[in-house]
Amino acid sequence: MEMVNCKQSSLIWLLAALLSGCASVTNLPPPETSTDGTYQALTTPIITLGDTQEHLSTGFPLHDNDSAIDAYVEVAQRPPEQALFGRRLMEWVLHNHAEEPFLHLGDVMDLSCRIEADRMNKIFKAALQTGAILPGNHDGLMFGIYAYGILSKNGTEKVIPEVDHWNKACMRGAGLDDTKHKTDNEAISKRDFIALYIAQHQKDSRVKPQLDQPRPNGRQTISWRSSDPMAFLSGIEAELIDGNLYANSYIAQRLKLPRAPGSSRDTIIIGLDTNQAGLAVDVMDTLLGHSPGDLGKINPDQITAISKWVNEAKIRGDIVIFAGHHNWLSINLASRALLFNTMSQMDHPLVYLSAHTHTGFWASHKNVTGRPVLELNTSSLSDWPLAYRRISFAYDEVKNRILVKGDLMPRGVAPTLTDADLLAAWNSQTCGKLASIPLDKIQNEDKSLVKLQRDSRGSLFEWMVSWLTPVCPSCEEPLYQHALSYQREMLQTLLQVGRDLDIKTHQLNQVKLPGFCGSKGLADCAKSLLNEKPTDFKSSTDLFRRTASLVANLNDHLDDLTTPDAKNYMTCRAVQAAKIDYDLIDNEISEHRREKQRRKNSFFIIEASVGMN
Repeated sequence: MEMVNCKQSSLIWLLAALLSGCASVTNLPPPETSTDGTYQALTTPIITLGDTQEHLSTGFPLHDNDSAIDAYVEVAQRPPEQALFGRRLMEWVLHNHAEEPFLHLGDVMDLSCRIEADRMNKIFKAALQTGAILPGNHDGLMFGIYAYGILSKNGTEKVIPEVDHWNKACMRGAGLDDTKHKTDNEAISKRDFIALYIAQHQKDSRVKPQLDQPRPNGRQTISWRSSDPMAFLSGIEAELIDGNLYANSYIAQRLKLPRAPGSSRDTIIIGLDTNQAGLAVDVMDTLLGHSPGDLGKINPDQITAISKWVNEAKIRGDIVIFAGHHNWLSINLASRALLFNTMSQMDHPLVYLSAHTHTGFWASHKNVTGRPVLELNTSSLSDWPLAYRRISFAYDEVKNRILVKGDLMPRGVAPTLTDADLLAAWNSQTCGKLASIPLDKIQNEDKSLVKLQRDSRGSLFEWMVSWLTPVCPSCEEPLYQHALSYQREMLQTLLQVGRDLDIKTHQLNQVKLPGFCGSKGLADCAKSLLNEKPTDFKSSTDLFRRTASLVANLNDHLDDLTTPDAKNYMTCRAVQAAKIDYDLIDNEISEHRREKQRRKNSFFIIEASVGMN
């Protein structure tokens, strides 16, 4: 009975995914682009990025990430290159702006698994600059929409099916003999995410005084203020909550931006947690296309916590910029009213930084008081348009106006004005630095793989039939077939790495192979997996697990490749695959991602200003 309920629940979530997939950023009120005035620079630049969505694709296959859904919801399953190389985009950004603080606006992960967090944490730890991360809806909710009670148990002490569903999906490698990654703690809840984040800063010698160590469970309040007047991360207010309400946990952060030469006042970013999702929404909400992660939510306890920073800034004459993962119009009305009321206490114009949409835009939102909020929304590093922003602020004290400069990055000598400019900038700064691998060779490889992935999709009808049929092992066969196709596509991509890069650069020959490879080398073991034809459900699942195990080992190895050639190659391939996948989209629901619509929403604008009315 539990399995049937789980299936019914997943069908409902699919409907939510389909409806959410239809949601888009419609025509937005344009910002004021006039820069007339006497502006004094307030800050030197910082980097904003978001929606990196590192995805674990080698755990137990899920209907929620099946290629059948990808035909209807474009971000359900990305090209294999994204799963393997996508995190290199963030690494490239941080490496190329090592002198400038960064603000990650959320969705570090996708499925919200421990291995996803570990992979991204390696990159954050290697970064030379200081930075901060705001939680996104994918950071602590499964796929950003499931608010399962991850720690909940029923009366028989058996983990509820949905929780087991999430945890199994996070079991890297899926090999039956892989016990290291098959614990009951592979999924990361919202509380876990905040605790991991605070724990990393707690170990940082630059953070003074030292932060309190988050406890592994139980409710905990953490309130911290830096004693370093120059610290970027200068304050934390966090509430860690266990049980069914774990999604109400929050972390708010006070960030002090580096002053521009000659500036007489400080500029503060108050980084909000817009993901206090609470309990899972009910069935009716789901059928209407709402989900815990779709709409942003800020509870009064967080507003109360940040009020002291707002009051302090007002007394000191500081400029306060607000930031959160969800774009302004995706924050629910009650939370938006609470937040606007707090923001309105400042005597200067209001600015809000966000992510979440994957499209990017500028907008000037009018409120009932007539006071505008200027929003700069940063696009993603997981879907085209792959971009980030280099942001600084200036202030005209006489007119009481704030000027926001937000270079669209990467860029060439001239500003980026079209998608072609954006792609050219990526190409010249990544692919163009590969002396021995022509760009057209990489593009041909990626075109073939992306097309193969898209052509191997199942049908939505097949997906629903396999999920709603009476409970039986073989009912899962279509799911494993699609999952196997995706693993094989990733394995082919990894073999291309070996062929494209010289052996000293890729070092794939040093990877410890799974036991089933026997005495075979990598190429022969991979070839045997690609050529093997399963004859029934059991052989299909066994082949999936073996292929996923090899892919997981090789994917882990990619994090150890440190040469400039290897990093530029992987970044280049992630860019090409994202653009090719975008160009192949023929769904009407994707119109909001098109260049024409993004131009209407001021995506290519690089500066805008805002006043008091």
